[in-house]
Amino acid sequence: MARRHHLAPDHRAATVEAATADIVALHATDPTTVYLSAWARVDGMALADVDRALYEDRSLVKHLAMRRTLFVFPRATLPAAVAGPSARVAAAERKRLIKEIDAQGLHGDGAAWLAKATDAVMALLADGRAHTSTELREQLPVIQGKVTSGSGKWAATIPVGPRVLTVLSAEGRVVRGPNDGAWTVSRPRWTSMAAWLGEPVAPMDEQDGTTELVRGWLRAFGPGTVADMKWWLGGTVRGVKAALAALAAVEVDLGGGETGWVLPDDVEPEPPVEPWAALLPSLDPTIMGWQSRDWYLAPHREHLFDYAGNAGHSAWWDGRAVGGWRQTEDGAIELQLLEDVGTEALTALETEADRLTNFLSGTRSLPRFPSPLSKQ
Repeated sequence: MARRHHLAPDHRAATVEAATADIVALHATDPTTVYLSAWARVDGMALADVDRALYEDRSLVKHLAMRRTLFVFPRATLPAAVAGPSARVAAAERKRLIKEIDAQGLHGDGAAWLAKATDAVMALLADGRAHTSTELREQLPVIQGKVTSGSGKWAATIPVGPRVLTVLSAEGRVVRGPNDGAWTVSRPRWTSMAAWLGEPVAPMDEQDGTTELVRGWLRAFGPGTVADMKWWLGGTVRGVKAALAALAAVEVDLGGGETGWVLPDDVEPEPPVEPWAALLPSLDPTIMGWQSRDWYLAPHREHLFDYAGNAGHSAWWDGRAVGGWRQTEDGAIELQLLEDVGTEALTALETEADRLTNFLSGTRSLPRFPSPLSKQ
């Protein structure tokens, strides 16, 4: 974890792109997570470094993928993401939207309407210009209207326009392009993926895409179980097992009768590293990387995750989550430790808190998924 996630000070990445590639992808449900996850892994990183990668070089791309979650992928990984987990998300979203349109009689034949709606969006975006979702709805009557989604107390009336964009996004046909808000706010303008990248996403077989993502996960997070990989991918046991076979992955004993997997060139133990401290943002890839988390959360799960399974801000010492952190009203980072970590760890964590305070100087708005600790 120290080396491969670039969390130990002596093993940080040289660039935002390298840090992202080595951990497969960064969570992007909350826009600040991308910046703070990169900050934790790249020395001397500035906000402009992430902006450059996302909006100028476009070497990193926001894309809806695993578990219907928004991530930031390196451009080279995008074809695997689109072909593997995103294809499953797109199929499910398409089916659900058609079913709701048919059930509520909004546009007659749901499948025919969705085909017409997606064609209309792609035609409007064909010139490469970017539009907000509001602008798209104003210019395209075919994507106007609302449907009721869910039932009972979970029922909500939702515009269909963003739902159409969700389908097209998961299919890799449209992308969240320029952001009209600050780095703490998501106000994307949508454009075609081909225009944004200068070419369409290269096609790939679904299982090949899954295999490539499993390869990346094993390199960054292995050893891990089939259940870990299935959960992370939002995929199937069958798909994971096919990937492991294609990669000639090796079984390893995780203790307690549990079997894990590693890549065939990764069977040797990792050399030790010096103890390290890290402050990670909500939904950081490290804390969200495995389904089985007791080995790094110990008794702290209920304090660091909300009811929906979203991780809050976490404080780490030598490979374990030992508490959380928050930003005070005056902008300082305050530790919220859940155990006595000792003098060495406390000093290192306080140093990280000072480093993060300096990085956030002038910023008073942080992620939407604070840990339950922030309410205490």
